[in-house]
Amino acid sequence: MHPLHNIYFRNMLQLHYKSYGTGTKHLIILHGFLGSLDNWHTLAGQWGENGIHVWSLDQRNHGKSPHKEVHSLQLMADDLVDFMKQHQILEATLLGHSMGGKVAMLAALQNPHLFNGIIVADIAPKAYKRGHDDVFEALFNTNLHLITSRKEAEEAMKPYLGDIATRNFILKSLERTSENAYQWKFNLLALHEHYDEIRKPIESNAPYNKPVLFLKGEQSAYIKPEQDWEQIIQLFPNALLHTVGGAAHWLHAEKPAEVFEQVLHFVNQIGIVHS
Repeated sequence: MHPLHNIYFRNMLQLHYKSYGTGTKHLIILHGFLGSLDNWHTLAGQWGENGIHVWSLDQRNHGKSPHKEVHSLQLMADDLVDFMKQHQILEATLLGHSMGGKVAMLAALQNPHLFNGIIVADIAPKAYKRGHDDVFEALFNTNLHLITSRKEAEEAMKPYLGDIATRNFILKSLERTSENAYQWKFNLLALHEHYDEIRKPIESNAPYNKPVLFLKGEQSAYIKPEQDWEQIIQLFPNALLHTVGGAAHWLHAEKPAEVFEQVLHFVNQIGIVHS
């Protein structure tokens, strides 16, 4: 029996989430690596105001969801299916960015009956080379016991992480504790230890035959259509690609209006999901 079919016999995580809107169509949002549901707050609210019931999740070891010693794409896909069962969501559209896009692909391939379509934001199903070593170096060299402001945290990261956009993204997960100290919202040790798990390819013996929309940032190299499209079509025969002009990897932050329209159109084209 596939482990996803045996969810009654394991401990389900209680993922932190926010819900927007009360429509009959369900959209579940999965953020990227080192992010949180807050990254999608504005867009989620806008979709909620346009007839969609939006569920934005903090995935394990991120945001306010439980921190666990283990981390993998499969575990996050399991968590997603558990979440749907807990909230009696019989069918939904999935939107996943980066790591969340890989989770969305894996969950849909393993449980096609649960998902009427998926939107994959700037990630392909292939294996990726290590790409966050500078981020980890910056994080491990930022001594939060000595930090008294967000600005000091940025200055501590700067020698190891030169890209200001990445530093600003990471700083969104810096929060004050009840003792007025600072901590990261993500589980740094677990994510570092299991980093290779999220780089793995998405594989399946059977394709997912429902609609799939890949959103690519024009200035991002995460999806290379000339190299990646054959693998994408093998897994997702009904996939379409839309390039978001002028956007890099965080396309939802850089071009929110275009991402809003693309997702809204996709969800509405699929039709009403019965809850």
